[in-house]
Amino acid sequence: MNGDNIFQMTLSLDIKIPRRFSFRHTVGSHGWYDLPPFEHRKGAKELAYVFQPSDEDPAISVLIAAKRGKLTITLSEQPKDTARILNGVRHILRLDDDLSEFYEALQSDERLSWIADVNAGRLLRSATVWEDLVKTICTTNCSWALTKKMVVNLVEKLGEPAADGKRAFPTAEAMASKDDRFYRDEIRAGYRSPYFAELAESVASGKLEVEGWLHSDLTTPLLKKELKKVKGVGDYAAENLLKLLGRFDGLALDSWLRGQFYKTHNNGRVCKDKKIERFYSKFHDWKGLAIWCDMTESWFT
Repeated sequence: MNGDNIFQMTLSLDIKIPRRFSFRHTVGSHGWYDLPPFEHRKGAKELAYVFQPSDEDPAISVLIAAKRGKLTITLSEQPKDTARILNGVRHILRLDDDLSEFYEALQSDERLSWIADVNAGRLLRSATVWEDLVKTICTTNCSWALTKKMVVNLVEKLGEPAADGKRAFPTAEAMASKDDRFYRDEIRAGYRSPYFAELAESVASGKLEVEGWLHSDLTTPLLKKELKKVKGVGDYAAENLLKLLGRFDGLALDSWLRGQFYKTHNNGRVCKDKKIERFYSKFHDWKGLAIWCDMTESWFT
């Protein structure tokens, strides 16, 4: 991270962390930490992020540092709405998630007991459902390098700058100001280009209220149907988004996850998805989180 930017920070806030929380396993839980406006150096006990502007405040850059029993949040400037930043950090790091039921379910599986032992299971997410939705669409049918390129382009070309020069993820309004040609030529979004233009217009105009998905009363199958109405969101993307919304019923199988399962549990042999589903079925509503933690264990060992 850029030390010059850190010295520009002006305000510090603290948040007490839950007893069963691992900063390392949360930040490194999946690739979001590698996509702007996140910034993280592997192994460091710090995570940088830039919050989008609000009615009260401009874009605000924060540095979240894990210390004994607390998180210290250093901000680029004094916000008028401090609660938004504090609640945003809690949301990003899933501090209010209750995983006790998940940890209890793991007791029946000796192989996966490590998850509860190290307090893993919280999946890093963005400050808004909007950001998670667009980033998820950027992960479909492409390499991680291309995903990162698209997200970097979106942030650099459409994100609002904070006082330290770092940029937030673009708002729906900012993205709605561009047409599909812009996304094709400038963002390199390929077939997603018209999807981004249409999605941004729907969200910016209020026709689609994606933040409401976080507290939806719909059952998971019905909510999944709602997510799949967004162009570019299929089963894989919908089930990954559901995990970020706190619903872990789906496995969100893709080629990488299947390959890891074949190698870990099937002697490298290809098998049908039904076998993978049976393998994790004992975890019921938590099976999507169980397979993800299982397949990413090597990231931490």
